[in-house]
Amino acid sequence: MKLGSVFDSRNNALNACRLALATEVILFHSFPLTGRVVESKAILQLLFSVGVDGFFALSGFLITASWLRNPDVREYFVARALRILPGYYIVLAITAFVVAPLSVAIQGGSAARLLFSSAPVEYVLKNSALVQLQLDVGGTPHDIPYPGIWNASLWSLVFEVMCYIAVAGLGLLGLASRRWTAPVILILATIAAIMLPPLTFPGLWTIPQLAVRSAIMFSAGALLYQWRDRIPARWSLVAVSVVIVLFSGMLPDYRVLGALPLAYAVVVSGVLIKNKRMNIHTDLSYGVYIYASPTQQLLAVAGLYALNPFVFFGVSAVATLIPAAFSWFLIEKRALALKSRLKRKRATSAGTLGVEPAVADSVALRERALSPHEDS
Repeated sequence: MKLGSVFDSRNNALNACRLALATEVILFHSFPLTGRVVESKAILQLLFSVGVDGFFALSGFLITASWLRNPDVREYFVARALRILPGYYIVLAITAFVVAPLSVAIQGGSAARLLFSSAPVEYVLKNSALVQLQLDVGGTPHDIPYPGIWNASLWSLVFEVMCYIAVAGLGLLGLASRRWTAPVILILATIAAIMLPPLTFPGLWTIPQLAVRSAIMFSAGALLYQWRDRIPARWSLVAVSVVIVLFSGMLPDYRVLGALPLAYAVVVSGVLIKNKRMNIHTDLSYGVYIYASPTQQLLAVAGLYALNPFVFFGVSAVATLIPAAFSWFLIEKRALALKSRLKRKRATSAGTLGVEPAVADSVALRERALSPHEDS
């Protein structure tokens, strides 16, 4: 079976895969946030990479599909903005005005002094353009193994948006539908990765390194969609891909060899799984991703950093589900509903301009049916 024939946008486990990837990020953060070190360089590289890289691969697959299905620039960017920005701004505000003051109170300080200072507003404003310009809120968190940063995950969102812009740009140039586009970008990005110093943890990450990392993984996912009618979808190949990824962890930059296998393993697994319980429409993955780090840091402030990293991971994962559920049901789901209403409104407007109402409505309904698995 080919990937294109197996992929059903309404019956897959891609949301479950995204939730698993977000949870993997929690696992990695559990080591530095408790002051522990992963001794094996190969394991460490994969541990701090595969969660975010898998997200980018899935985005490459789904965003390419979204653009090719409906290459309307306005609808495309409205959909992307409504999926990312509402939850993002709320997590900034909650971190600044709730989590940071609470951490001060836990440590015996004056929460009111921080709350009514300029620090919370500065944190929100300086990070409002998706670029992380301020990591702390008035010097918090402090007196923990990994001080001075509340959210170690938000850095990736600006690169995600850059990938969205690149897809639209290529689409407007007529290149998004060309089969050679994604392979060429993947090859060029891989060459750039070979020429640049590899990403390490701990280490200083530069913008070129992060841009190349994002381009490799996003283009790998896009390649899978563009070649979906030629690429076989088999569990045996998923297993082979996992082995290649594990082996590539011994390289200075595993993505040079393991980017496409990782993308294949994540995407094809999500497509092949047809179990109804895994076909979840309550998509907590984005909420887990953006709330996990401040939740973990608050737990560390409360003294839980003394726990074993794996125990800390378990506690953190469960605790993160609370704000993640809040984000989905009160923020993200309502934003997606607004996107659906805007599409229906535009479909109605199209009917007044001479487009058959039945045709316009069918397009809107098709878009709505596909939207649950579009992207995070």
